Amino acid sequence: MTDRRATRADSRAETIMRSTLELAREAGYAKLSVEAVAARAGVGKHTVYRRWPSKGVLFLDSLLSLHEPALEYADTGDITADLRRQIHAAVDLLGAPPWGPLYRALIGEAQHDPAVAAGLNERFIRPQAEKTVARIKAAQRRGQLAADLDLDLMMAILSGPLYFTLLITQEPLTHDYVDRVLHALFAGLAPRP
Repeated sequence: MTDRRATRADSRAETIMRSTLELAREAGYAKLSVEAVAARAGVGKHTVYRRWPSKGVLFLDSLLSLHEPALEYADTGDITADLRRQIHAAVDLLGAPPWGPLYRALIGEAQHDPAVAAGLNERFIRPQAEKTVARIKAAQRRGQLAADLDLDLMMAILSGPLYFTLLITQEPLTHDYVDRVLHALFAGLAPRP
């Protein structure tokens, strides 16, 4: 009997999260409400609040659980090519609907809701950064990058232009833009003789 309840609860949670994303795409995050999600999912709003304490946390779970991004690194031995491939995949994911507008809304909510900020960092940003740092460390061991490279600074340099374009200028994120950023960076990141 417990397994059936757990299965029913999981199914209800998936329906709620799917409804959340549908409504967010239709009306935008700003107009999203727990009441509307509950009505679309066919549950009471207390059912939603029992699992998610706020609209922001519900949105975070919905975005990351129902559409888990697959941003994995290859290790071809060429750090520039591997970074390019991974960042192109991120640009393809975050630069266009449905992920792009929803991710921008999630980042906006994270500025006001500490639980959303912590969850976003823990479940998406930090894991992606750790994958990047691991790939950079492998390149350092092979002598492709300076041994004394500040890894935190490199992460800021790699991600900063992307987030600036995604959030501030809202210009299209393109592969060409990524290639120009990488080209500009690698002259300064190369090992010194």
